[in-house]
Formats: sequence, structure tokens, C-alpha cells
Amino acid sequence: MTKTILLKTSLPLLAGILALVLLPFSAIAQQKSDTSKNTSQISSAPRDGQRDFDFEIGTWKTSLKRLLNPLTGSTKWVEYEGTTVVRKVWDGNANLVELDVSGSAGSIKALSLRLYNPESRQWSLNFANVKGGVMAVPTIGEFKNGRGEFYNQETLNGRAIFVRFVISDITPNSCHFEQAFSDDGGKTWEVNWIATDTRVK
Repeated sequence: MTKTILLKTSLPLLAGILALVLLPFSAIAQQKSDTSKNTSQISSAPRDGQRDFDFEIGTWKTSLKRLLNPLTGSTKWVEYEGTTVVRKVWDGNANLVELDVSGSAGSIKALSLRLYNPESRQWSLNFANVKGGVMAVPTIGEFKNGRGEFYNQETLNGRAIFVRFVISDITPNSCHFEQAFSDDGGKTWEVNWIATDTRVK
């Protein structure tokens, strides 16, 4: 008789204790669920890239080498040294790059007007040199994981080619640029322009 009474009174007591013990675990599980929902909502939000080029505003020492006669089998490179100055335009939604380098093959004076499109969240890089005096077809692209990739289609020696421009190895005091051409639809690429910038100020 005593055992039966103890058992009857112990069951509600044990259930209550069990509920109290499990309550914190239930709350933690709910917090984790809420956190994962918030994280997925944040990660699915479109990335705003309008500050992507802020790192480059300033004056840089530029070491550049250029492949002569790309996509012809040429292996002859020429080297240049000089400066690059990057200025902010439209409060950072655009910037203007002035390149002035020289070497044994002569000099290159060029500029690039980079424009941010808030609708597509992409940049267009519009290049011109002092000899041509007109803007080339813009390369268009964006930054992902600290690397910028930009593409266009141009004509070289009467053939349609793809152009790829890559900005990488970005630090507060240096960055790396490479341009490559492809005449087989992007299956293979030949690099023809390599520049390294080191910050002066």
C-alpha cells in the first residue's frame, strides 16, 4: 500500500523535474533555429558592391608588363614603371583612374572610368588611352570574396575575342591586375597585361 502511494505521488513530481531540466535545452534549440533563419535571410540579401573600389583611392607606384602581339604565339613582353592615381567620383559610386607609365617600348597614358550600377550591382570599367582618345568596350563584372572579375567581347585582328580583367591579391598597400584574351570562346586564356600597384599615399 505504501509503495503504491509513493509511486502515485512520485510520478507527477518526476514529470515536473524532467520538464524543468529539459526547458533550457528546448530554449537553446529554438534560439539555434531562429539564428539559422536570420543567417539565411541575411545571406540571401543582394550584395551592395558600391564600396568595392574604396581600397584603391590614392596614389600608387605601378610596375607593369605587357605582352606584344597577343594571340599570335608571341612571348615577347615589355616592361613599364610609373604611377596610378585613383580619385573618387560621385561619392564612391564611380572612380577615375589615371595611369602614366613608361619603359623601353615607350609610354602609356591611359584612364579608366569605373561606374557602379546599383540595379545590377555590377561595375563597368571604361578604358581609354591618350593615343586613341575614345572609350573601349567596357568590361563588366563584380567582386566576390575579395577578387574582382570583369568581362567583355572585342575584336582583335578581325576576330571576335573575349576579354577578362581580374583584380586580386588586394591589401591596404598593394593589389594585382591581369588582363587576358581568349579566341576560343573562353576555353583557354592568354594573359597579356600584368600590373602590380604599391601604395605611395
